[in-house]
Amino acid sequence: MNTTELPVGFGAGQVVILVYSTSRAIRAEKVLFQAGIECKLIPVPRHLSSNCGVCVRIQSADQQAALSALERARVEIEGVHALAEAW
Repeated sequence: MNTTELPVGFGAGQVVILVYSTSRAIRAEKVLFQAGIECKLIPVPRHLSSNCGVCVRIQSADQQAALSALERARVEIEGVHALAEAW
């Protein structure tokens, strides 16, 4: 798993979890939903990646729980990035 480490609760903002394919994004959404973590599939900001067009947005406070849930479910991720407030 390749992640960009951010402090737990980074700001009051949100982070995006990048994955390598749309099917992995959908699977990640399902895993996070089952773990009780609020998330939403959104278009990947182009300045972050052009691999897959969809990523998973979560609250930054949920980052560690989300990464743990995805790791347990063996969902491979490309990275984690903080979002600017505009998103």
